[in-house]
Amino acid sequence: MRDTTFQEIYKKIIGRLEQELPDSLTYHNAHHTEFVVDRAIMLADEENINGRDLDLVKIAALYHDTGFLIDHIDHENLGCQIASQDLPDHLNTDEVGKVCGMIAATKIPQRPQTILEMIVADADLFYLGTPNYKKFSHRLYLEIQHFNPSINDEKWLEIQVNFLSGHKYHTTYGKKILEPEKQKVLKSLEKEMIRKV
Repeated sequence: MRDTTFQEIYKKIIGRLEQELPDSLTYHNAHHTEFVVDRAIMLADEENINGRDLDLVKIAALYHDTGFLIDHIDHENLGCQIASQDLPDHLNTDEVGKVCGMIAATKIPQRPQTILEMIVADADLFYLGTPNYKKFSHRLYLEIQHFNPSINDEKWLEIQVNFLSGHKYHTTYGKKILEPEKQKVLKSLEKEMIRKV
């Protein structure tokens, strides 16, 4: 795939996310998708993925949350449907299937099977192992609170501790670089929970 072709698809999808997603999606928005595409490219480079496989990783990262354009429930499956409609001019059936596999790999709990799926899964939750965790987490909290107003600060803290405890990174970079940072975040959240008891 020529880079100009990817740029055309990128502009189209980011444009749709910017224009069509509701403001209540304070986390799952165009900015998040741009971040995931960027991190997926970086992780692919770390894993020596290039050529056509790199094209597929970039496209899957771009489409991974497009399902939110239809509904927040089962958005991974909806994203695969959108990709399947959009991409036949650019990808063959097998490649569309790989893209859908990578989108599905971002579903929680993550169960990626291939290295390409692992890259997109780790890119999607990259923020867990970064100093920007609190900023991203707060955006997600506001979004989830919109759909479920009964969630308060204490409940959110509990959800985050449980989520981080059960989460694991899959790529080499994720395990070596992001995981130790995520463990620091988890320890900090656990201390916060103890203080609130």
